[in-house]
Amino acid sequence: MSKHNAKALSKFIELARYIAANADESLTLETLARRVHLSPSRFQRVFKSTFGVSPKKFQQAARSERFKALLRSGTDITDAIFEAGFGSTSRVYGQTMHNIGMTPKRYRAGGKGETLTWACRETVLGPILMAATDRGVCFAQFGDCCEKLLQQLQKEFPQAELQLYRGKTSHQLDQWIDALNAYIQNKQPRPELPLDLQGTAFQIKVWEFLLSLQDGDVISYSELAQGIDKPKAVRAAASACAVNRIAVLVPCHRILRADGGLGGYRWGLERKRALLDAERARKSSAG
Repeated sequence: MSKHNAKALSKFIELARYIAANADESLTLETLARRVHLSPSRFQRVFKSTFGVSPKKFQQAARSERFKALLRSGTDITDAIFEAGFGSTSRVYGQTMHNIGMTPKRYRAGGKGETLTWACRETVLGPILMAATDRGVCFAQFGDCCEKLLQQLQKEFPQAELQLYRGKTSHQLDQWIDALNAYIQNKQPRPELPLDLQGTAFQIKVWEFLLSLQDGDVISYSELAQGIDKPKAVRAAASACAVNRIAVLVPCHRILRADGGLGGYRWGLERKRALLDAERARKSSAG
């Protein structure tokens, strides 16, 4: 790297730190551009090329992190909203709640107060345990037996109250699992079940992109990173796939290696191959 490029990169890193430190303030594109002696349009392009996101999204992420830190420190929710710079409760509930995967009140309590209803059933791909909050499915995983799957659920949601589905709750887990099993067997369309995605903002961005893929489509990890406008974050995108808690419904099985190989899959390559074969068959018959 030339001295000029190194100096320019240093300026942008310093500016990024400035944005993070002043995320609660109103920072216009013009104001930020002047700090590095560039036009607003040029500054926007260089910043996004350097950090993978626009200055506005960078500030929003920093604002969200400050908000969550304030909640963890015990700050009142309303005070935290305004101290973080959101300006209104509607903005934080529309943006930050999406990023943290639960309400600010529950996040402040470390996730306590969540009630997960769960059911374990047999499918064509083996046992699956599905669990849901009052917002939707937050866990759907295959395994060798229900006992081990329940242990995995407890490990991933250690502070939640787990409630066995008995057909008397507001959820319809039996029907949801049946619909998913029928989809895997090419007997029904993909079920449109409510999902409660709980993860970091980056992970949720990856999972939401996977949800936008069409039945039968496959992409590489590099294409996934490009799809979320972070072409250099290939490993991070792969890691987000690896920790996906919701099998099939969040279709991480549609990601292949660059050479077309299956790559890895949290629930085993045989299941990944079976899912892809079924989707190719559906796509072929539809065509």
